[in-house]
Amino acid sequence: MTDPLYPCFARADVAFERGEGAWLFGTDGKRYLDCATGIAVTGLGHSHPRLVDVLKRQAERLWHVSNAVRIPEQEQLAEKLCTATFADRVFFSNSGAEAVETAIKTARRYHHVNGRPERWRLITFEGAFHGRTLATVAAGGQPKYLEGFGAPVEGFDQVSFGDLDALEAAIGPETAGVLIEPVQGESGVRSLPEGALAHIRALCDRHGLLLVLDEVQTGVGRAGHLFAYQASDIAPDILASAKGLGNGFPVAACLATEAAAAGMTPGTHGSTFGGNPLAMVVASEVLDIMLEPGFLDSVRGTGEHLRARLEAFVAEHPELFEDARGEGLLLGLKCRRPVRDVLQTLRVKGVLGVAAGNDVLRLLPPLTLSIPEADELVERLRLAAIALSNPADIAA
Repeated sequence: MTDPLYPCFARADVAFERGEGAWLFGTDGKRYLDCATGIAVTGLGHSHPRLVDVLKRQAERLWHVSNAVRIPEQEQLAEKLCTATFADRVFFSNSGAEAVETAIKTARRYHHVNGRPERWRLITFEGAFHGRTLATVAAGGQPKYLEGFGAPVEGFDQVSFGDLDALEAAIGPETAGVLIEPVQGESGVRSLPEGALAHIRALCDRHGLLLVLDEVQTGVGRAGHLFAYQASDIAPDILASAKGLGNGFPVAACLATEAAAAGMTPGTHGSTFGGNPLAMVVASEVLDIMLEPGFLDSVRGTGEHLRARLEAFVAEHPELFEDARGEGLLLGLKCRRPVRDVLQTLRVKGVLGVAAGNDVLRLLPPLTLSIPEADELVERLRLAAIALSNPADIAA
């Protein structure tokens, strides 16, 4: 029988039967250090006992109603998110693309209800990845994701990543806001220059625009803070979150200020599954764990330790790697060899990673990664580097 699945994924020939903490156990009998985490999703690791417990308890009570009635679990999670961030309002959905779509609609609707319907365009940045829907691939602007799907959705003006002069020049009478990732994960773990986010915030304020952050990948502790913007002295008007929010259970959220969300009145947006009780209790427990005293300090400490170890590792292997980069536990190694070769060799050595643009190896371990596990990762990277330099040793 032929594979009945859409052939959209170039899947590695490996499968897993269970996970525990930072480790996955393959059907091949091998144990793998998971530095992919479902692409920055299982931030609290696999089979976290508190998450298993709340999911089981909620599954025995109530799975789904609809947003036509109150969902107390939704209200409780929204309150926690607002207390921990800039936000006053939250809309729940199921995926990062949905959260970004909500953010786009919220920004456009804000100007519409404030008497400026001509302001509907968002400035975005080269290399961005905002999702796979027709609007979010248009926002990202990458030709490889746009090809074959007809004319791109209108409303996005793209400038070079980090080019603040180009950003200011692109602002026009139809501009509604700026949509940006604090760190671009998919295009190679690229961080904004220091002070850039504050500069963009000031530009938005000067021109009456909304600052919209895509923190689908950088948020929920991944960059060392609950959300990456919290490392700066600014706050956005709208923020999209997903991935780590449910630790693998599908859940996403669009956060906004009271003013930014005021136009999203009944009938302007909706979701059938978004904010269901199962998702809400899991995400609420994720948030409780991450907001415990010391948790995010530990993430930053482990990230700094691993980043230093990776920088030393790159210096040892300049023929294979160019630099180490990233924030928190969103880290990358720029490869001088095709990243697919590096990933394949790493899998043989028992480490899972993720490819990013321009031959960057993304390392996205659980936020609960211990220092000994971080050191184990570097040792396995070293074995992979030796094998890459001596192809006969790859399978050893």
